[in-house]
Amino acid sequence: MQRQFFLPGIFTLLIGLTAGCASSPETSAAASYDPAADSLRFAGEVHLRNIRQLTFGGNNAEAYWSFDDRQLVFQSDWDRINPQGCDQIFIMNADGSPLPEGETYRLVSTGQGRTTCGYFLPDGRVIYASTHEADPACPPPVFRGPGGRYVWPIYDSYDIYVANPDGSGTERLIGGPGYDAEATVSPDGRFIVFTSMRSGDLELWRYEIATGELLQLTDGLGYDGGAFFSRDSQQIVWRASRPEGEEAETYRELLAQGLIEPNELNIFVADIDGRNVRQVTDLPGANWAPFFHPDGSRVLFSSNHHTLAEGGREFDIFMIGVDGSGLTQITHSGTFDAFPMFSHDGTRLVFASNRNARRIDSRDTNIFIADWVEHPTDADRAFR
Repeated sequence: MQRQFFLPGIFTLLIGLTAGCASSPETSAAASYDPAADSLRFAGEVHLRNIRQLTFGGNNAEAYWSFDDRQLVFQSDWDRINPQGCDQIFIMNADGSPLPEGETYRLVSTGQGRTTCGYFLPDGRVIYASTHEADPACPPPVFRGPGGRYVWPIYDSYDIYVANPDGSGTERLIGGPGYDAEATVSPDGRFIVFTSMRSGDLELWRYEIATGELLQLTDGLGYDGGAFFSRDSQQIVWRASRPEGEEAETYRELLAQGLIEPNELNIFVADIDGRNVRQVTDLPGANWAPFFHPDGSRVLFSSNHHTLAEGGREFDIFMIGVDGSGLTQITHSGTFDAFPMFSHDGTRLVFASNRNARRIDSRDTNIFIADWVEHPTDADRAFR
């Protein structure tokens, strides 16, 4: 889903737990940790350490790990690397070091149209959604709908493509009339889950990579999107709206104009065949950008439910059990934190945020990574 960020910050955390005979990596890291050097960490962020910034301008979001945890794919409109202006898909090394040709960021998409939601395949290729085949020009942004509503555009020219990590070999993978986007890949490499209008509503679909077979996973009225797989590839988590009454009619009217209003979203989980659907959150506001904790029993997500009284402009990352218990706030930057994804080894979290070391307001959304602390210490709780 293409998003314009007018709120502060957006990105999340990571988690990992490893045991050893003498001491765990988490214990060793704590012994060498220097809190004075962690200038991007805020008080209360007890599950995060060693936060590092990887991009430095514009809007950068939806950064996701390669299967070997060495690289990240992300979308950006940062004019330093993307003079075209519409979001394009890039890759970078997760440690910020130069790529083999010497550049820090490499364009993977065509540089035409608008793109969103890049994700690695196990073989290192990248899938992403793009409008470039329908029109090489950048489609016009849509910020407000009827009555001044904040809306997301649903471009019907989005199809899903696959490309080599150097941008070569671009081919359309999933397409047809209407919106196809928001694709992610199961850890076992068997399936892609994506959002599509092919049934007449914004539903989740599953694509089997080996056969091309499609399976519709959701069928409730409302937007279903932003789905991810659990680590064992047996569950999916996603955000959804379930409008009723007048809200349902408004949803249909906006959808007919290629728009959705993302103000009321909650988190759901299900088996990968679409069965056993459970609503995880029952919170006001926008609850979105979910990702499974490595243990499969918890979910990280971004929400503004706690700041609605002040206008809902602050988004933080939260963690909750899939049974709806144990809601815990993870980020405390006072800005905008979202799009969390754990590394495949479970030790790091990548996220997008408006935070910066100078603690000043910024509309730039950048990519950050952090070490995940599964068991915070007294020192983590005392961090200021």
